[in-house]
Amino acid sequence: MRKNEYSDYRSVIADSWNRCIDWGLDHDHEPAPLRPEPARLEEINRQHSELLSVTEAEVLPYYRNVLSNSRCLILLADQHATVLSSWGDERITETRLKPWFQTGANWQEQNCGTNAIGTSIAVGAPVQIQRNEHFLKTNRSIIGSAAPIFDAHRQIAGVLSVFSDAYLPQAHTLGMVRLLSQSVENRLINRQFGPDHFQITLNTTADNFDSPWSGILVCDDSGQVIASNQRADQLLGMNTVDARLDELFTRHRNHILGHPETETLQLTTRSKVRLSARIKRPTRIPETNGKTEPSPVPEDLRQSAQPLDIDNLDYGDSAVKRCATQSLKVLERGLPVLITGETGVGKEVLVKALHRASHRKDQPLVAVNCAAIPPELVESELFGYEAGAFTGARAQGSLGFIRKAHKGVLFLDEIGEMPLSAQSRLLRVLQERVVTPVGSTDSVPVDILLVTATNRPLTNRIENGLFRADLYYRINGLCVELPALRNRADRRMLIQSLYARHRDPGQSEQLSPKVLSALEAHPWPGNIRQLVNVLRVAIAIADGEQVQVWHLPEDFLAEFEATPSEQSNPPMQEQPVAGSEAEPEDTLARTLQIYRKCTGNISQAARELAISRNTLYKRLREMGVR
Repeated sequence: MRKNEYSDYRSVIADSWNRCIDWGLDHDHEPAPLRPEPARLEEINRQHSELLSVTEAEVLPYYRNVLSNSRCLILLADQHATVLSSWGDERITETRLKPWFQTGANWQEQNCGTNAIGTSIAVGAPVQIQRNEHFLKTNRSIIGSAAPIFDAHRQIAGVLSVFSDAYLPQAHTLGMVRLLSQSVENRLINRQFGPDHFQITLNTTADNFDSPWSGILVCDDSGQVIASNQRADQLLGMNTVDARLDELFTRHRNHILGHPETETLQLTTRSKVRLSARIKRPTRIPETNGKTEPSPVPEDLRQSAQPLDIDNLDYGDSAVKRCATQSLKVLERGLPVLITGETGVGKEVLVKALHRASHRKDQPLVAVNCAAIPPELVESELFGYEAGAFTGARAQGSLGFIRKAHKGVLFLDEIGEMPLSAQSRLLRVLQERVVTPVGSTDSVPVDILLVTATNRPLTNRIENGLFRADLYYRINGLCVELPALRNRADRRMLIQSLYARHRDPGQSEQLSPKVLSALEAHPWPGNIRQLVNVLRVAIAIADGEQVQVWHLPEDFLAEFEATPSEQSNPPMQEQPVAGSEAEPEDTLARTLQIYRKCTGNISQAARELAISRNTLYKRLREMGVR
């Protein structure tokens, strides 16, 4: 636990104890469990029927598969700390505490002092209360972890908690409770809004959409957010409810909501954070008679393109070629490779190609996104754990990602986001080539080839105390940097090749010179990932026809204006028209936007730009569009 995190944690406990003192409690107080009348309890359960059914759907499978052999008890309480349901082993509690784990018991701080359920409600955040951190001595035989469940309007709908009497590492338990509460929250949102609204799933990479840690935005057809989860607010850095998509992202709302469901969408927030997104449209549409019927679901008739081989990663760019050939030579000698470069340059594509070209191609490639695993779970997920190592451990234990990669290749993406505690354990693995699972004293030999990747300078994180210098030098056997798309010498050929891989059957085999010129001159802040997305959108809008300039997304054109200094092709820049009267120069983005909006209608575009047709023709020719 980092120093500031520890300080915040101690503050939560201290503040809770101060509240208990203000309420007149003392450490020896032994409250009597107050159960509501049967009629009132029945009313409480009826009010929370949806929360109960959703939580049971999430918790029961997890308990049966993971927790059934653990000494723990799971409780669901409402927003007032009244227990609604419980699952698990009641033997963990002393006889005198059993009534507190029954339906109807209330855990408010005013009555029970500092405790997982009551304190989580008081602070509106996940908490873990160790034995001696309970204000009342009567509760100091148990350890509690709890996380609030928020509804779509950011109000606490309930609290999920896990109690245990075992002296075991508890960080994993808190991570598990957070994961389960987020799963319940997501399912509540989907059940309430999913059938009738657009749902946008957000994450840092497209590999993690199915994770409960993905952000969820629920929108109406005007692009207004009517519901979202906590993770969406974290990713976007603001309260997203009631915001409009145009206020959150640089792309126009129509482009976002019109994006194909089966394809990943790359979005840039107004604060310049790049995220991957997936769109899900309403599954039913209202009828005039008030009934609903399923809306047609588009089918993805295309098969995914074949993965690239090591020799097909470039089309003449010497930097990419050098990265690939040098990385393969070094990796084949058993040395680690560190791949750097901006987001979207193709680091994972390179890793997959290296694996296929290596002598370990028939062994596993295990890819781990270090930023996608909750900090509390990183060590157990990477290094594995013994059966019963902590509350929530699987009965048979877990191998962990590192042991799963035995005899193969381990790829740690976004390595800079790994917590310091896990970094020290990883360093030992790399030095001694053995893994010690959590909860075990026995070491297991491992044979792995290691590839790591980062899109941020690790030296800066070392200076800030967030990354170990000794681990950096251990993973940095060979450091290669994949160039940004705007700096690649083979940009034109790469664009044509990607278009050929994604075009519709029967569509023109080559992009027109106009479209190719516009694509080649773009600054591409999102690199190859953004290029693939732009091409897919243009192909979808063209719908089998030849791709035209007006098929390109509006936000793609707007980025010309946002970063004019980064445009790499001078002929694409706006120039004053010789012999014309002095007038403000329309930027490339403005000209192309209007031209696209008018779908190539010269007369209409010229009127909107307030210039003559001849002037517009000249500008388009200068830009290579006509």
